[in-house]
Amino acid sequence: MLCRQNFHYGWIIVFSGILAIVAVLGLGRFSLGMILPSMGSDLNLSYSRMGFIGTGNFIGYLLAVVVSSRMVKLLGYRTVISGGIFLVGTSMIVVGGANGFWLALTAFFCTGIGSGLANVPVMVLISHWFGSSMRGRATGLVVSGSGLGIMLTGLLVPAINNWAADGQGWRTNWLILGSLVLAIGLVCALLIRNRPQDLGLTNIETSPKRKEDNQPDLLSKQAKTTGKRVFLHLGSIYFFFGFTYVIYVTFVITTLINDYSFSEAVAGRFWFWFGLLGIFSGPLFGSLSDHLGRGRTLALVFTLQAVSHLLLALNPLPGSVYFSIALFALCAWSVPSIVAAANSDYLGPLKAASGFAAITLLFGIGQISGPALAGILAEKSGSFSQAYLLASVLTVAAAMLSLFLPKSEQ
Repeated sequence: MLCRQNFHYGWIIVFSGILAIVAVLGLGRFSLGMILPSMGSDLNLSYSRMGFIGTGNFIGYLLAVVVSSRMVKLLGYRTVISGGIFLVGTSMIVVGGANGFWLALTAFFCTGIGSGLANVPVMVLISHWFGSSMRGRATGLVVSGSGLGIMLTGLLVPAINNWAADGQGWRTNWLILGSLVLAIGLVCALLIRNRPQDLGLTNIETSPKRKEDNQPDLLSKQAKTTGKRVFLHLGSIYFFFGFTYVIYVTFVITTLINDYSFSEAVAGRFWFWFGLLGIFSGPLFGSLSDHLGRGRTLALVFTLQAVSHLLLALNPLPGSVYFSIALFALCAWSVPSIVAAANSDYLGPLKAASGFAAITLLFGIGQISGPALAGILAEKSGSFSQAYLLASVLTVAAAMLSLFLPKSEQ
């Protein structure tokens, strides 16, 4: 089970996964929220067009999800993940050279393709290296990469914008962040291994192994009977998350600057703390789901998110905005890790890739719908309050669905 000196290579896989998520989500996707105000101003983008750029990214992500499982079977995890990261970095650099809406939309669409090719396989790869009792913790650590990436953008973007006094700092930001993503892609290509068996190892487990972890033939009957139920139930939950979280992360900085009159520097500090708190989200609630159960933990997370959306929409008390950002950051990034762990619990490592790709399709549809609708609502009302109220209602629905999530067969 263990390598020499009691160190298992599975933790190198976790480290590589964290770097991959930093690249394709923390920098490749969530940097848009920080860069969008200055980028939108320079390119004369309306709220609706800002929303459509985010939607274009998620359409690319959805298309990648459709083919990711097949590509992993053909090429292996390492090739697909590192290739996706390289595509993200290259397309980010192209976004920085955009002179209008359509090139920015097309390039960020390609960023979405790369994100999907890397993110989905990374989450599934963990199920090969970690057994069921460690899966939530491991995937929770991996998704903390989103918080690390957000911290970097919170520090770099305002500083670079101030340095580039001609208003073109957003272009420099895309160039620098894209180059950093390319460097991470190289590291991941060197470190990632497809399965523990490639190194003569077994997965990491702290309790007696479940049958599906090492005896895939015994899983087939369970997988056939639960597959549709898992897809519809877990996929519906993931759809609501995709729809709601993307509204928050895409437009929260724009909301702080335009609706609450924060300066870009102050908003950047908020974004930094947003990322810092987000680092603890995955490990905290992922580990909790190993003990409390996936469904109960998801219900708790979605309840906290609903409160966060309400606070940002209504701002009922002094400090509500601060509390909203802290609350959202502390819980939001745990959802992908818990959903990925639940998917592997139901289907086992060998079927996890196709299962997670299936439910991520619904997640992707939610991501496509969220920013476009939020941008249209903001265009008509002059603020994003209505979009946050809608997100709050949908997260409550996700919490209710989570409470009825069936337990996996132990």
